[in-house]
Amino acid sequence: MIERISILGAGAWGTALAVAARRAGRSVLLQAHEPEVADAIDRLRCNERYLPDIVLDPDIRSTTDPAAAVNVAEAVLVACPAQHVRRVLSAAAAAWQPGVPAVICGKGIEQRTGLLLGEVVEQTLPNVPVCILSGPSFAQEVARQLPTALTLASTDGRLRQSLPAALGTPALRIYSTDDVVGAQVGGAIKNVIAIACGIVAGRGLGDNARAALITRGLAEMARLAAAMGALPETLTGLTGLGDLVLTCNATQSRNFSLGLALGQGRRLVDVLGERVTVAEGVYTAAVAVEAASRYGIEMPICAAVDAVLNHDADLDQMISSLLARPPKAEVFAA
Repeated sequence: MIERISILGAGAWGTALAVAARRAGRSVLLQAHEPEVADAIDRLRCNERYLPDIVLDPDIRSTTDPAAAVNVAEAVLVACPAQHVRRVLSAAAAAWQPGVPAVICGKGIEQRTGLLLGEVVEQTLPNVPVCILSGPSFAQEVARQLPTALTLASTDGRLRQSLPAALGTPALRIYSTDDVVGAQVGGAIKNVIAIACGIVAGRGLGDNARAALITRGLAEMARLAAAMGALPETLTGLTGLGDLVLTCNATQSRNFSLGLALGQGRRLVDVLGERVTVAEGVYTAAVAVEAASRYGIEMPICAAVDAVLNHDADLDQMISSLLARPPKAEVFAA
């Protein structure tokens, strides 16, 4: 049994995972980037900056040193923002113990390289086992012990058993799959679709339009996953459809709420300037468009979001262009 778990990244999700791991009986060390966050965790038993109102178990310890965190771990949960994964792993690499898995818990694609986060691990930490923990999950609800289901993706059958056993509780059900690529594509692309759904809500276009976007967004996710060698059916599970439905229908979602603000006429720079958290879809949109071009597939919703976020496209014009697309036969991933 895995007993010692370290978590890189003390944002809302990393902190919620620390709460869940400790609730499952594990020894937990939580690494924070900001010294004031680490101090609050140790002294006040609360992450006031990212997950307020959640009292932390006194046995959850903190550090600001990634190397110190991984040196004692039997499994490392990587919960930092996607664009910081390479830097954090590089800082911890020298202290990483042989055979200890890196469990990617963030959802995104590295913008500079277009690599999935598992591929970033493979480049940064050769020979380290890579796992993905993903699915429909708001940090606040996991921390409050509300029922949640996730998926652990790994090509290692032993890790597909040991990690869910180490982290799971009656309120946190963890399923498993060997489709590492599919789990990552779903988690990343759903953020872009959520921004689109937020825009639709902000523009007052109705629930019918949002349902259509979710459905066609799922087709885009499955299309890209298949092109990258994943199983399209993975996208009908927790890491695809499940996460998509959650993220596209709740203002708790950072990406949906960002799109909502844009749909109401606010500027992207102003919305981002008010936040301490990251909406990963902002970074993923352009990468998704590049991937679609590279694989020769169509991802019109992602392209429209990228145009709005990164090319100053007019919102109403982008909506009109999507509505003007010729209808096709509806087949899965078509």
